[in-house]
Amino acid sequence: MEQNLSEQEITRRNKLEEIRKAGIDPYPAEEFLVNANAVDIKENYERDKLNYKDISLAGRVMGVRDMGKAAFAELQDSTGRIQIYVRRDDICPGEDKSLFDLLWKKLLDLGDFVGVKGYVFTTKVGEISIHVTSLKLLSKSLKPLPVVKTDEDGNAHDEVSDPEFRYRQRYVDLIINPKVKKTFEQRTKIINSIREFLNGHGALEVDTPVLQSIPGGATARPFITHHNALDMPLYLRIANELYLKRLIVGGFDWVYEFSRNFRNEGMDRTHNPEFTILEFYVAYRDYFWMMETTEKLLEKIAMDLHGTTDVTLGDKTISFAAPFKRISIFGAIKEHTGVDVSKMNEEELRATCKKLHIEVDNSMGKGKLVDALFGEKCESHYVQPTFIIDYPVEMSPLTKKHRTEAGLVERFELMINGKEVANAYSELNDPIDQRERFEEQVKLQERGDDEAMFIDQDFLRALEYGMPPTAGIGIGVDRLCMMLTNQVSIQDVLFFPQMRPETKAVSEEA
Repeated sequence: MEQNLSEQEITRRNKLEEIRKAGIDPYPAEEFLVNANAVDIKENYERDKLNYKDISLAGRVMGVRDMGKAAFAELQDSTGRIQIYVRRDDICPGEDKSLFDLLWKKLLDLGDFVGVKGYVFTTKVGEISIHVTSLKLLSKSLKPLPVVKTDEDGNAHDEVSDPEFRYRQRYVDLIINPKVKKTFEQRTKIINSIREFLNGHGALEVDTPVLQSIPGGATARPFITHHNALDMPLYLRIANELYLKRLIVGGFDWVYEFSRNFRNEGMDRTHNPEFTILEFYVAYRDYFWMMETTEKLLEKIAMDLHGTTDVTLGDKTISFAAPFKRISIFGAIKEHTGVDVSKMNEEELRATCKKLHIEVDNSMGKGKLVDALFGEKCESHYVQPTFIIDYPVEMSPLTKKHRTEAGLVERFELMINGKEVANAYSELNDPIDQRERFEEQVKLQERGDDEAMFIDQDFLRALEYGMPPTAGIGIGVDRLCMMLTNQVSIQDVLFFPQMRPETKAVSEEA
């Protein structure tokens, strides 16, 4: 298909042809060895100048100030930007000045990759720079980078600040917006901190199937696909819980997985259909131990990332210092609605929801009605880390019944900034009770609840071999990263969030 090119793109393609005609390969195959980077030079040059007499560095040209026979330019590598000084007589010794005049003066564009060799010096105005003695074109850029325009207050008002542009063309967003790259570097630090904690406590990282014959471990609507060779439907996993508990049955005491999960549901600032969950399961523990362990883990992550347990999130300061507040879900509902729903049946709960102007339907059982009450009237109040504990049994088909409170289970959800970040249980290990819970879920399916669980016969068989008392948790990695990096949208901590198809095909505008 013929491309619809802008005038700038046509000009760059013409330059590309001129470069080739001049005998310069715009996309050379041989490696360009780098021995320094922008941050290293800026941080260490003044202390150790002798080590920067012969440096080699590569990156994008991000700005040029032409001075006739010389030029200053901004070169951006993976660590940041540094100024380079290019003089015609240095890169073109002797009579032939064609490389400088043709390439640097005429054919080079912002966004092009170049490799430079030379030595570091400090300009008269005190800026650490590279005096270039050799320059090589490494890759010609055919699309112009966006020009960042700011108002008097420094706020961007162009496509670089437009979420639609930024999320769809993340590669450009990363080039133009240094803070975006820092967010994703922090995300990696968070994950590494979690791994360090778990590995240090003897946990084993494992992998479990993404394609599953039964979508289990959570109440959610799955994505469905088809396996041609087996001629059977398969589901993208909504959780990895049931497989990890099979490993506990098999004899592992502590297993964990960073699980890429998929749920065929709505999208908003805290939901993406593809997301990352950390789940771990520990034999011979319960949900009280899990609360204490979760506090220690989050405290460590905050310290590793920020050097403090106080984290800025918008106009709030979130304290990740242990211990966290604990309150039962019924206690939370009573606190924020004035209504005690702990003894209500399904019809009374439905009537209470309607009285409080909460939208409900006949497919919703007791569990979903309580969940709706908490979500609508309570959730937003829990800004500081808070464990919501002791849920009704109808809400928790995989959780052990409460040791002292009839009708409840040993479960908690961790709320931070008004959002659920973690969900944990004393795991149900009674196979007969588990079968009955699954059967109740089937009844909810028959009433039209498309998020109710399936019966997983193989998991029931595993439980019948015996699973020790176990504590388990799932932590939303993306949401946790949002809160620890001061982001308001889940799209800001995902490299490539799910987007609607572009209105104009990429092939037509590229």
